[in-house]
Amino acid sequence: MKSKAFGLWSAVFLGIGSMVGVGIFIVVGEAGSIAGNLVWLSFILGGLIALLNGYSLAKLALRYPSRGGLVEYLVQCYGEGFFSGATSVLFYFTQIVTLAAIAKAFGSYASTFIEGAGVFWTNFFAVSIVLTFMTINLLGAAFVAKSENFIVIVKLTILTLFTVIGFFFIKPEYLSPKEFPPVMDIFYAVGITFFAYQGFSLITNTVEDIENSKKNIIKAMIIAILIVMLLYIGISLVVMGNLTLPEIIKAKDYALAESVKPIFGDLGFKIMAATALFSTVSAINATLYAVAEIGYTMARRGELPKIYEYNVFNSYEGLIVSTVLTIPLILFLDLSEITLIASIIVLLVQGFVHIGHFLKIEETKAKKVLIIFSIIGTFLVAIFSLIYAYKKLPTVGVWILASFLLAFLVEVLLRYFTGRVVSKQT
Repeated sequence: MKSKAFGLWSAVFLGIGSMVGVGIFIVVGEAGSIAGNLVWLSFILGGLIALLNGYSLAKLALRYPSRGGLVEYLVQCYGEGFFSGATSVLFYFTQIVTLAAIAKAFGSYASTFIEGAGVFWTNFFAVSIVLTFMTINLLGAAFVAKSENFIVIVKLTILTLFTVIGFFFIKPEYLSPKEFPPVMDIFYAVGITFFAYQGFSLITNTVEDIENSKKNIIKAMIIAILIVMLLYIGISLVVMGNLTLPEIIKAKDYALAESVKPIFGDLGFKIMAATALFSTVSAINATLYAVAEIGYTMARRGELPKIYEYNVFNSYEGLIVSTVLTIPLILFLDLSEITLIASIIVLLVQGFVHIGHFLKIEETKAKKVLIIFSIIGTFLVAIFSLIYAYKKLPTVGVWILASFLLAFLVEVLLRYFTGRVVSKQT
């Protein structure tokens, strides 16, 4: 019998790798500028909602095991119709945008190590890292698991050491009650902190490649989210305890690296920037694996062209297609606003999945109260995220609606030109 590519801890590392990407290096400053020295509470609330979501998705994965994760659950919950098909197409494209944004972030960080580097070097590094990990993923899931284990161990070690050492330098007055923000600011920041956990759903994509899936999927989900939650709480306390609020607001895009300066000076800043690079690499590795599995599943169901399911080495031709689609996004688009829209769309798609799960709860045997809380929590985060996004992009609602309409159009065109009938995988 062929051994599975993922054990419990390989799946945990994949989840951690996809969550602890470049996001935390930015999110802690963004959220801290809103929730101040209580931002750690926002990370706790975001983590609790992630745990509820993770439980819901894990139960769906066990009932409907599929490499496609969310796209399979949509068709299982809502049937083989236009809604599940269009929403799946939209989810796939948001993953491509996310991948492009992570790669662009890698390029931006990498180019800082070259004096006077401009757009060319940013794009060069971004495209190169995607092509590198496309090659790694073509070698198969086992290679992905091994490479992800190594990357995650290195970056967790660095971040943990920083957090532990940083606690010894915390200035208590920066965390005192007199500096507490208004209570509602804590909830507004949840809309941002939750995105630092996005990626936990990729664990469900391993369901067909993981040993003892009935036991390990839920365990991997819970362990990964709890480890990440503890790390985020520690990091947020150290950042808020070493920088004043004005300093955090000024350096919110790189507050984590800035908070190292009082402890280790410029060398510490560079080490943290290098860790951000490593974290980005890990997220690219995990996201590419998931994109390949999602594309393969959608092709088998008839929602993407058959080319996506053809085998190449130990992966699928869809991995190459997805990489090709990612490169123009890296080269020609401003990804900051697009990524914000994509993140909210992913949140809404997850909310739809949880509602669908509630309709199928007799089949999954999940605890009803936990699914209800996951629905409520997800849509509350979506509301807070929209409020935050509206400040940056007042037309965000229009763009999200347009994205859903475009996805329906793509679904109609795919059905018309391919003549394929959508079908459930399991």
